[in-house]
Amino acid sequence: MTTAPAADAAASLLAELVSAGVRDIVISPGSRSQALALAATHLARQGTVRVHVRIDERVAGFTALGLSRETRVPTAVICTSGTAAANLLPATMEAFHSGVPLLLLTADRPPELRGVGANQATVQPGLFGAFVRWQHDAPVPGDGDWDGLGARAIAAAMGASDQASGLPGVAGPVHLNLPSREPLSSALAADYRAEPGDAPRPDAEGAFVLERGPRTVVVAGADAGPAAEEVSHAGSWPLVAEIVSGARFGRYIVHGYRGHLGDPELGGRIERVIVLGHPTLSREVTALLRRDDIDIVAVRSGGEALDLNGRTRSAASVVVADGEADRAWLGAWMRASADSVVDLSETAPDQEGLHSTDLAARRDAMRAELAAVRRPLDRELLVDAVWRATWPHDRLMFGSSRLVRVADAVLGGKKVPVHSNRGLAGIDGTISTATGIAIASQAEGAAGVTRVVLGDLTFLHDVGALLLPPDEPKRRIQVIVGNDGGGTIFDGLEVAASAPREDLDRAFYTPQAVAIEQLATAYGWEYSRVTTRAALDQALTSPVPGPQIIEVPLPR
Repeated sequence: MTTAPAADAAASLLAELVSAGVRDIVISPGSRSQALALAATHLARQGTVRVHVRIDERVAGFTALGLSRETRVPTAVICTSGTAAANLLPATMEAFHSGVPLLLLTADRPPELRGVGANQATVQPGLFGAFVRWQHDAPVPGDGDWDGLGARAIAAAMGASDQASGLPGVAGPVHLNLPSREPLSSALAADYRAEPGDAPRPDAEGAFVLERGPRTVVVAGADAGPAAEEVSHAGSWPLVAEIVSGARFGRYIVHGYRGHLGDPELGGRIERVIVLGHPTLSREVTALLRRDDIDIVAVRSGGEALDLNGRTRSAASVVVADGEADRAWLGAWMRASADSVVDLSETAPDQEGLHSTDLAARRDAMRAELAAVRRPLDRELLVDAVWRATWPHDRLMFGSSRLVRVADAVLGGKKVPVHSNRGLAGIDGTISTATGIAIASQAEGAAGVTRVVLGDLTFLHDVGALLLPPDEPKRRIQVIVGNDGGGTIFDGLEVAASAPREDLDRAFYTPQAVAIEQLATAYGWEYSRVTTRAALDQALTSPVPGPQIIEVPLPR
């Protein structure tokens, strides 16, 4: 026991969280949360948890989101009271809609200081509303204790609690509001320890059996993962896999799926759709899922059940029944897919011309080779280069920029772990999330590079994430910024047809001319600017000793 009830309660709570599976804690500094922070750093010195400090709570929230995305167990994020807690809302909303476990530990004033104009005191209970699986306003230490809160919170975050709100078996964020009175901390006992344990898992529900017969396609949205390919393979069904699904691989992936969904002989003949993950990237898939003349089965994955047509059936998991595959149906899709493959590779050098004794032929071959080397980058070549440089031991993160839609349209199949904040498809916290992914995926010396593909506005929106503590290990992360000077994604949306060009530019395109190199220097990131495919390939495949920014200028 210490001389401060707040310190005893914080130490007990964190030990309980560790025993329930928590391995990472993100801290934003603050006075009211000092007991929680000191207990976390104490456990970090023992090697029981990893602690990551971020001064901006919004960055802290998304860093925790990235850690949880990769580990699939809750990361705890600690902050002080007031607006600090409110800054966790964007990451909380994304975690809810993406089904990512997250634990919010917000320090607070005691009840007698709420609603009376006290400093840094606001209404924190219920702050995150419907976006948390469970929330609890704890008693002030001394008036009551926090025993048992940690285990209940982790179970709810993992979707393993009957008391949690939302879809059964689906993970999500949980909020513990933790008030305390002074003294706010004291020295911890020298023998304070925590025993690591495993996070609980939801009880397995019976799988939904997919009978043979209906003409079926499998749709893999964000975070679907390899399970979507497994269903496609088991059923011998075409696989429509978004680039952010982590399922764009295997024998049955459909290239150019947007056009094929609009083909009466393919998309028009679909009788059943099996959905895994959260599809968001194409209007064609959205239109398919709105059809009321087909049977749709959606595997639960986020905070809300997918039901765009008002009759979609929800399932915890699916399994394919034994039976004969519909080879004619599959074959029609595979032939169309083969005709839609986009080949962005350069033409092989003209070896005969380069070695010709005919000076004119040799000159033409050399000119062609130089033109290929000097070919300026466009969006298609950018995403293709990153895709080719990324392998299963790497991680790839897409921002919600124009580039992810380009990637979805042109990239082929490859088994690569892909992340993207498509729960709400906002540009918030992209670099922060990727940093969390890099920390988790490279823990304990694991190999790999985390690459982030995003536009300039998405980059600038999260520029605070570039501030990394000097005492934390340098992670291998490459932030590839496609810089077209503003939000060109709006050039392809409805507003471009209705708004005067001046208004479109001012209110939507929002032109910028930020010197990204100077930002990189200020934050201590390695920087390079590339304009050709050869230079980008070299930047992506060279050794990555620490954080890097690669800027790729693009035309509007």
